Amino acid sequence: MKALRAFSGLFLVVAAFYVAWMLVPPYFNEYQFEDAIAQEARYSAYNQQKTDQDIREAVAKKAREYDIPLTADQINVQRNGSELTIWAEYKIHVDLPLYPIDLKFSPNSKQKRI
Repeated sequence: MKALRAFSGLFLVVAAFYVAWMLVPPYFNEYQFEDAIAQEARYSAYNQQKTDQDIREAVAKKAREYDIPLTADQINVQRNGSELTIWAEYKIHVDLPLYPIDLKFSPNSKQKRI
């Protein structure tokens, strides 16, 4: 009986580490990507020569660096006076045993020139 309890406890610990191993990287990449979007928005809000397509391509390049499945066409850029907003939506599929899931992310940033 003690051996069964010890085995089940060990199994739960290993399972928890495995789930964390599978789920932490997509969240960490999204965090870094959102920071990159904010940096691009800050820079582009003041750089009027940079077109919306240039911004999309720069953000798509950052997405590839962080293994995020986004193309330039999926990235939205909107200028409204002195405001610049960049946003996107994407899903990451994680194959967990017995429970595969799709993680949905919506990174965005809004910057306003002073």
